[in-house]
Parts: sequence; structure tokens; C-alpha cells
Amino acid sequence: MPQPESSPADRTPDVYLLFAHEPYYPGHGTQEINTTVVAADSLLHPQVRQPDGARIHDRLTQGRRPGEIIPLATLTHELNGGADWPTVGDWESVTTNLLQLVRSGDCDALSLGLHEIARALVCTGPHSHVRAYDAAADAFVVYGSSERAAVLDEVGMFLTGIATEQPFWPGDSLLPPLVGRRAGGR
Repeated sequence: MPQPESSPADRTPDVYLLFAHEPYYPGHGTQEINTTVVAADSLLHPQVRQPDGARIHDRLTQGRRPGEIIPLATLTHELNGGADWPTVGDWESVTTNLLQLVRSGDCDALSLGLHEIARALVCTGPHSHVRAYDAAADAFVVYGSSERAAVLDEVGMFLTGIATEQPFWPGDSLLPPLVGRRAGGR
């Protein structure tokens, strides 16, 4: 069932998508990259699976705050814990395509090497908890919403520093958003 299309007034500009992926090393002696942030408009790139990218863009930009970083896990939470992803699109193909764009330099991105707990927190829903065993204390530590928010705030500080100098480039030849386009079929 297609999602209703939003109007331009419903969309928030300058929203970002954060997604985790298989780690890679961009060069010899560099830090592991396991998480990436892209401008929401990168989802409209013609090298991203469509119309899936446009549908995810539509969901990502509705009712947000300018500059907000939305983890993919937050969208999953909003989509009935992931059960409604089939009505929106193939997020795995879309994020694979986005990572290819980033690695080939066809859009701007903030590439991060988040530590285990931070990465786990952005890979879970906004109200989830991550339990980790602290061997030194011989106890489990529970991390939740406030620690997740702190991770996103830290990522936001890096992003703000970069985006202040120059806005994130989402790529060239972008497709129009869903407004005025038909949302149906592949």
C-alpha cells in the first residue's frame, strides 16, 4: 500500500540520515569506518534504488527539525518496528547504494568509526536499551535513550562543524521528491 505523499510544507530541509554498515578502512593505517551520515537529499540520487530512495526521503524529511540526524533505526522504529518497511522500500539496497556513492565521492558524507556501544545505540530504536558486560566491575551496564541522544549530539557537533563551512553536497542530477510524482511500483 503506497504511503500518502507529503507536501513541500511538511518537509524539513537539511535533515541527515545516519546508517551503520560493514566496517571498511579507507586507506592504509586509517581508522575503521562503520557508520555514515549523508544529507537526506542523497536518497534522491539516480544511482540509489528508486523509487525506494525517494520514499525513504519522504519519510525522513517529514516533521523533523532542520539539521536533525535521523538514524536508520529510528525510521525502523517509526515503521512499526520494521514491519512496514516493505511499503516504503528496500532499505538494505538503498544504504548499499548510498555507501557506494560515498566511497566513489559522488556525494558528501560524514564517515565515522563509532565505538561498539555508540554504534549499538544508533542501531537500536530511540527507546531501546543496550546491555554490555563490564569485566572490570563484573557487572552489566545498561545504556539507553540518554546515552543514544549523547551519541547523536556528538555526531551533530562534527556535522555542524563541517556543514557550517559548506553545505553537504547530496550529489548531482537528483530526482525530484515524491511531491507531484507517483509513489507506486518499482
